[in-house]
Amino acid sequence: MRRFDFVAAYMLANRKNGAIYSGSTADLAARLDAHKAGVGSDFTAKYGCTRLVWFERFDEMAPALAYEKRLKRWPRQWKIDLIESVNPHWDDLPLF
Repeated sequence: MRRFDFVAAYMLANRKNGAIYSGSTADLAARLDAHKAGVGSDFTAKYGCTRLVWFERFDEMAPALAYEKRLKRWPRQWKIDLIESVNPHWDDLPLF
């Protein structure tokens, strides 16, 4: 059985009201390290999206992936509203 360290749907940004990237992963800490190293996503590397501005933790991967797909269909303003509901200054959030 696969071990999931930190299953999450998440959003990254390069700055407040800047480019927003939505994703999901079974290991958020490792995925953030990859984004910060500029690997794993052409979009985040191109736009410098390395700031974790929102995330939601899940017990399993399937619901996290479904939430990511839903986020990708949302209008930009809905994503901004979700981010600002928990992180009004778009700070780089800690995981723990």
